[in-house]
Order: sequence, then C-alpha cells, then structure tokens
Amino acid sequence: MIVPKTPPDRREPVDDSGDNGRPQPGPGGPDPATGADKDKRPRPPGPGGGLLMGRPFGVPVYVAPSWFVVAALITWVFGGQLDRVLPDLGGTRYLVALFFAVAFYASVLVHELAHTVVALRYRLPVRRIQLQFFGGVSEIEKETETPGREFVLAFVGPLLSLVLGGVFYLALQLVEAGTVPGVLLAGLMISNLIVAAFNLLPGLPLDGGRMLRAVVWKITGKPMSGTVAAAWVGRALAVAVLVGLPLLTHTGSSAEGISGFETVTDALLAAILAGIIWTGAGNSLRMARLREHLPDLRARVLTRRAVPVESATPLSEALRRANEAGARALVVVDGQGAPKALVRETAIVGVPEHRRPWVAVGGLAQDITDGMRVSAELAGEELLDRLRATPATEYLVVEDTGEIYGVLSTADVERAFVAAMARPGT
Repeated sequence: MIVPKTPPDRREPVDDSGDNGRPQPGPGGPDPATGADKDKRPRPPGPGGGLLMGRPFGVPVYVAPSWFVVAALITWVFGGQLDRVLPDLGGTRYLVALFFAVAFYASVLVHELAHTVVALRYRLPVRRIQLQFFGGVSEIEKETETPGREFVLAFVGPLLSLVLGGVFYLALQLVEAGTVPGVLLAGLMISNLIVAAFNLLPGLPLDGGRMLRAVVWKITGKPMSGTVAAAWVGRALAVAVLVGLPLLTHTGSSAEGISGFETVTDALLAAILAGIIWTGAGNSLRMARLREHLPDLRARVLTRRAVPVESATPLSEALRRANEAGARALVVVDGQGAPKALVRETAIVGVPEHRRPWVAVGGLAQDITDGMRVSAELAGEELLDRLRATPATEYLVVEDTGEIYGVLSTADVERAFVAAMARPGT
C-alpha cells in the first residue's frame, strides 16, 4: 500500500462541492507502462537499478546489487565443481569460476538485448535492462499492437540463447576436453540451453508465457484473455517448480549422497524461483486489468475546475474566489487573461492561514511550459505518455480552441490508478 502524500484535510481550496464527482487527490499508484508501484508522480526513466554498465542502442544497462550475490554463489559452486574436474588448478579455480559467472551473465545480456532490439524496431520504448539475481529484465514501456509482434518480441530472447548454446557447442569441438577452455565452453553451452528452455515454459512472466498470450490473443481476439490464460499457467508452473525442482535435482542420486545442506539449498532455490514466477504472473494480471481501464483515465474527467487570478492577488483572496466558484485550483493570468503560471497545491498547504492575506499567489506559482499544457481530449496511455514527458505536479488543461478548461493534478491521476486497480477483475 502507498501512503498518501497529502492528508485529505489539508487540501486547498477546501470547498469540494464543485468537483463534479471527480476523484480527489490520493495515494500514489502503479505505473501501467512499467508495472512498478510508485509513491511519486509519473516521471521519465531516471537513474537507478544498480550499477550503470553502458547504453547499447541508447538503452541503459544496470547491474543490480543482487547480481553480485549470485555471482559469488556461482563462483563458489562452479569452483567446487572445477576442483573435482580439474584438481590441478588449486585456488585458481575460483578465478576461472568467476570468469564463468561473468560470461554467463554476458550471455543473459545478449538474451535481453534481443528483446530490446526488436522492441525498438517496433517503436516500443525500452526504459532499461537490468541484470539481477535470477537473470535479466528488459523493461519495455508499451504493449505490442498485434499478437504477431508480441510472439516475435518474446521468442527472440530464447532464440538467441539457443543460438549461443549452439555457438558454444561448435567452439567446444575446437578445444581439448578436460581443459579450462573445454570446461568453460561446456558450462556456457549447458547454461544457455537451460536459460532458453526455462524461458520457453508457457507461463507468465516468462517469455514462453508471452508467446502463449500471443497465441490465445490471436485465437480469441482479446489480449486480456491471453494474459489470463498465460498468467494462470504461470501460477501452475510456480507450484510445479516449488514441488518438482528439489525432486528433479535429486533424481538419480542416492539418499546417502544428498547432504542436508544441499536439500535445504535446493528447497530455498525452488521457493525463490516459484515466488518470482507466481508474483510475476499476478503482476501481469494486475497490469492487464489496469490497461483495460486505461481508457477511463481521461483528462477531461480528472481535471479540477480552476479560477484565474492575477499574480499580485493575495492568497486568501484567491482561495475565497475559488471556494465561491466551487473550484479547486488557481491559474495565474496576465493582464489580458492569458495563463502564465499554476499555483502549486503543496505551496498553498505550506502557507499558514494567518499569513495568507500577505502572500501573493505569484510567489507560489510555477511557470507554465509547453509540456505543461495538456489537451482536455487526452486519455489512456496517450495522457500518461504526455505526463511522463514533462514531470510536474499540476498541468494546465486546455480545449482545442486554447480556452482554459482547468488544472490536472498528478495526485488525481494517481488516485485514478488506485481506483482502477481496486475494481473487480479476473
């Protein structure tokens, strides 16, 4: 749950009688383009997500802190295996194992770049690529327009992993078995084949789940039906992983050869993987439901009525006019009535009541830029894209004729997110 930034009893102007049933400012909500919960207004992608490694194709690639944990784990586990295969390496085996960990995640990056290249080819913005505990994630900010594109976008990742597995297999034929290069190439071949096979499982949030979604979407003509089917298969996969992975790991091993530590480790790994898949499937359902309601997110409906005031007007007088008019926003205009600034709600709240007669609204206002002018006809993802392009707390909403319609607060938009998420759905 996201906690409201502004207590309801401190909103100004205080008269709610003129809101025409529009949503009141409220808590932050999830960004339907990325699926991430936010406690701040919509904004463009910013730095974050770990250590920035580069920007291939203009898309930032981050390494999450959790990657260093799994890299250390891979180094330790693979180093132990090398001790049995190449005992003469001694302590050097851990350097070889670390190289394997880095090379493996380089393969994962290639997998994610495949998704990114296709997404950019389809004109879908990619926020970032993040390498993390269990592989990588390409954060694509829009949905594909057709099931065919959805299928291709999902399939190219596993396809590249399969290609890499084949490349490592061919390279393996050129080196001597039982050597460091041979062991590394064999490990990379197997790991890429596992990555491809795992991602082809037909359940969200895996690539195979998106492929299944595309197929059901094509058959039914409804993207939501595809999402529901793939998400529930994903949840079934999560249960199968939780139960089946520990059993599969110990298949063919004698009971005496399995240590208690290995049993606990396998169970923990299965639980983490199952949790990731289950959560991802649930998020996919949640975001699909939100996108179903995106057309209801209309600037004209969410806009607050506003009154024009001149810059030198005392705040107390401006609030009095707003309350009389049943308005909940203030627009600063010049002598000809043209809008030039918006009075920030947070600035109003910060002025004690006894000082309001002595504070001019101009000192609390933010100049209106071109990006802060929003058409009253905008709705859905088009509206969200416009808000993300120019982050602000308030926007001037205008008619096509240029006439002032009112003020759109990001708090109201976020409230609409929460309302959409709370609606009954599949």
